[in-house]
Amino acid sequence: MKMMMQNALSLIILLFLIFQAAPGRCAENVISGDSSGDPLTLEADSVSYDHGKNVYHAQGRVFITYSGGELTADHVFLEAEGDQARAEGNVVIRSDQDTLEGDRIDFDIRSKTGVVYQGKAFIARNHFYLAGDRIEKTGDAVYRVDGARATTCDGACPDWQLTGERLDVTVEGYGRLKHTKLRVRGVPILYVPYLIFPAKTKRQTGLLSPYFAYSDNKLGMDVEIPFFWAISDDMDATFYQRYMDKRGYKQGVELRYFTSPRNFGVLYGDFINDTGRLTETAGGISRDWRSDHQRWSLYLNHETLFSPDFYFRTDIRKVSDSWYFKDFSSHNYYLSHYAATEDQRFRKVPFIGNEALGSLESTARIVKNWSLYNMTVLGSYTDNFAVSSNEATLQKYPEITLTGTKHPLFGSPVNFEMTTAYVYFYRDVGQKGHFYELKPAVSFPLNLGGYAQITPEFGVWETLWQRDDQQQTLTDKQGHRSLYRAALNVTTEVSRVFNVGGSSVDKIRHGVKPELSYTYIPDVIQNHLPDYIAPVPEQHTLSYGLTNSFLARWKDKDGRTNYREFLRLKLAQIYDIKESGRDVAATGNDRKPFGDVVLEFDFTPLQYLSFLARNKYSVNDAIWRQANYDLTLSSARGDTAVLGYRYTQNTIEEINLSLKAVMTKSLDVSYQHRRNQLISKDFEKRLGVRYHHQCWSVELSYAETLNTTINQAGISVEGDKIDRTYMVNLSLYGLGTVGK
Repeated sequence: MKMMMQNALSLIILLFLIFQAAPGRCAENVISGDSSGDPLTLEADSVSYDHGKNVYHAQGRVFITYSGGELTADHVFLEAEGDQARAEGNVVIRSDQDTLEGDRIDFDIRSKTGVVYQGKAFIARNHFYLAGDRIEKTGDAVYRVDGARATTCDGACPDWQLTGERLDVTVEGYGRLKHTKLRVRGVPILYVPYLIFPAKTKRQTGLLSPYFAYSDNKLGMDVEIPFFWAISDDMDATFYQRYMDKRGYKQGVELRYFTSPRNFGVLYGDFINDTGRLTETAGGISRDWRSDHQRWSLYLNHETLFSPDFYFRTDIRKVSDSWYFKDFSSHNYYLSHYAATEDQRFRKVPFIGNEALGSLESTARIVKNWSLYNMTVLGSYTDNFAVSSNEATLQKYPEITLTGTKHPLFGSPVNFEMTTAYVYFYRDVGQKGHFYELKPAVSFPLNLGGYAQITPEFGVWETLWQRDDQQQTLTDKQGHRSLYRAALNVTTEVSRVFNVGGSSVDKIRHGVKPELSYTYIPDVIQNHLPDYIAPVPEQHTLSYGLTNSFLARWKDKDGRTNYREFLRLKLAQIYDIKESGRDVAATGNDRKPFGDVVLEFDFTPLQYLSFLARNKYSVNDAIWRQANYDLTLSSARGDTAVLGYRYTQNTIEEINLSLKAVMTKSLDVSYQHRRNQLISKDFEKRLGVRYHHQCWSVELSYAETLNTTINQAGISVEGDKIDRTYMVNLSLYGLGTVGK
């Protein structure tokens, strides 16, 4: 027995010596939970318990985890219930991605509130840094800071910082700072007794970034201050208050609603009592405004989905006059919300609202789709900006079309497709009335053993009309037109793969695709048609084209295989068989059976270099009727250079240049230049310099725009005016944008 006691005592002494000598942490200490029942875990080099005060004292590399966060410190006094903690020495509290740290903190673990002294906080949602003598966290996202310092800049010496006596800030709300100083690199440059600023990432009522600009000719001082109103979870509005000292006070409102994924829309309207006094002629349209003019615009984009294949949509686009977009082309709602695609549901104004806009079409439609058919009921109204009066412009309401997609007829090899339509054409001045059309067609594709495909087609075209205007003309009040269309299409493709064995490009595929089409439409009498129905000309033509394409297989730096079509050349032309057999003696004119040669050329030899051409060449007159070129050069760091040339015979000749140079990782320089070669004048020149840092940016821009005057005889440059616009935008990320 004595021997057993000696052995047990020796084992206890040995274990004691081992634990005393071991430098590692003590075993994990798990407290059953705080008063709410949530688990709480405490680890430290040593932990003791004061029975009298019912408090744990943890020392050395203290690590506490609790529901929703963790705490580290040198010393922690923790109540046994697990609610209250006092931490000292290198205190850090992490909750999600937010961090609170300081010399000492009194913290309520259950409510996740407390006070930190000589502390710092980082709010990840806004990338917002706070620092102060005393930081009190009174809620999940509510802070009060004494001796406050705030910024969105990284680093120990931030580029800009707001300092003040006391800061109250609510994440996804606002910050309120007393006796504010804006410091740049520690130097105070601005004092404000009381400052309110946004500290949010979600939509919330308040002022948006203002717009400030100055143009010395057209608008003068231009100031716009938008106000955003978060009406509800599914509706909001933006009010635009804009003052132009040469035009007056313009008010606008945008209402956006999303009551369900199947019902949403945007409504925008604005109004201005224009005080401008203007006399000018452009495009053959003149104005002589010697008094105030009431001007407005309206835009409605709405969609209701009754089912995935049945919907109603409106696209209403109206302005008070044809000069609207010319006068406000430097800045307007439509330019700011333009989107070329439908990806952004509430930012999809589909037209560019500037002086080049020639017309606006408003539509409302109901669409029903079936597996093989589609029905659309449409009403549309067009504003033509190229004429002084819109009374003679044809409108369609309604237009009803039923379209059958191409599909096998009764399961046979013959394909069937059909289009039928009813339209009522209306206008105040000119012929108007009813229009009916039926166009069924069949086709029979034949595959010649994989070498070629031949497709004969045949379609009937039946048109009826009934006029209800009172004009006395030679055309019939009602009637019909019957004709047919026969065609034969032949296409094939041959290709070959070349093993080039390059270090990056190992194979190139060359494909050659010839196409040949024959089309015949008979000559029918159409002089009895009303002028709202376009005549269908006789057609006896042969069209042919040849497309060459080169596809490269290459590997990127990570060894992944990629494919890129680096060259495509297509040539196409129409040969008029009827014209080739025309009687020259009867007309006295030479035959010209060959149509224009259409050229499409795409060349992308490198990832950052491309050249595109879309041209039409007249072989009869030996001239280019159309020539459009785009040369684009870019770099991996974001430099771009785009040179464009636009030419249409007797209509357009324009050179466009756009440059952007990334001078450093923080400095960009941009330049745009538009030149009209028909009048040998620069339409627009714009120079911009943008410096951007991690937490702020500043942009300076200068633009010159030519106001063109055109007389009745053609183009004239007499009396042209250059409008100069100056703008400076300063953005402090997290606080908004200011500019002048």
